Amino acid sequence: MSDLVRLRPIASKDLDLFERLREDPAEAGELDFFGFRNAGTVRRQWAEGGFLSESRGSLAVAAVDDDRFVGEVQWHQVLQGPASPCWNIGIMLLTAERGKGFGKRSQRLLAEYLFGTTKVNRIEASTDATNVAEQRALERAGFTREGVLRGACFRAGAWRDMVLYSILRAEVVVAG
Repeated sequence: MSDLVRLRPIASKDLDLFERLREDPAEAGELDFFGFRNAGTVRRQWAEGGFLSESRGSLAVAAVDDDRFVGEVQWHQVLQGPASPCWNIGIMLLTAERGKGFGKRSQRLLAEYLFGTTKVNRIEASTDATNVAEQRALERAGFTREGVLRGACFRAGAWRDMVLYSILRAEVVVAG
C-alpha cells in the first residue's frame, strides 16, 4: 500500500488536470464543487510562484508506477489559540482515481510531511457528513473523529454539516 502514491510539487505538466479538478463540476464531483471561480486563477497562481507558501500549500498526488497526476492535497494554517497554529488539510482526487486507496495514503503522507517539516502539533481535516468514503479514508490514515460541525459549509444552495477529524504529532512516526 505504501507505494501506491507519492506527493510532489505540482509541475507544469499537471496544470490542465489540476485546473480541471478545481473548475469542472463533473470532475470535482458533488462533494467538492463549490461554484465556478475566477477563470485562470490556477495558472496565475502558478505563474506567481506556485502553490507553496508559509501559511498554505498544495502538492500533487502522483501514482508511483507512472508519475501521473491523480489529484492534489492541500493545507492551510488555522489558529486554535493566539499562539497555537495547526494545519487544516484537504484532498481532491480525479473521478477516475477514486476508490483505489490513494486518499488514505496521500493524507497519511501529507501528515508525515507536515509534521516532519513544520512545528505544529495538530493537523485537522473536515468532510461533508454524507462523505462516508472520505471519513473511512481519514480514519484509516490515523485521524480521530472529533465531532460534527453543524451547518458549517455552504454548498449546492444549502448549509451542510461537516465531520471534524484530527491527528496529533505524537500519533505519527516521522521518517528521517
